[in-house]
Amino acid sequence: MAREPGTIFIGKKPTMSYVLAIITGLSISDAKNITLKARGRSIVTAVDVAEVTRNRFIKDLKLKNIVIGTEEIPPREGESRSRMVSTIEITMAKE
Repeated sequence: MAREPGTIFIGKKPTMSYVLAIITGLSISDAKNITLKARGRSIVTAVDVAEVTRNRFIKDLKLKNIVIGTEEIPPREGESRSRMVSTIEITMAKE
């Protein structure tokens, strides 16, 4: 999968690691938008990252768009059925 500029994929790292990635991404590049992408249990972390960044670090960062959906994940070895996993994309814009 190609890395998209201005996109941060949320996983199992601590919340503050992603907050730092947002701050760094917005300060180094002249990007006005940043998108957080997460699926499954990482959705909780993505929401926390967005709120911590907006409320504590970058006060003029506004929510631009939130997209939720579902992806079908192929079965793991030994499983017979594919799984459905929830996804979220949170786009924030710096004013």
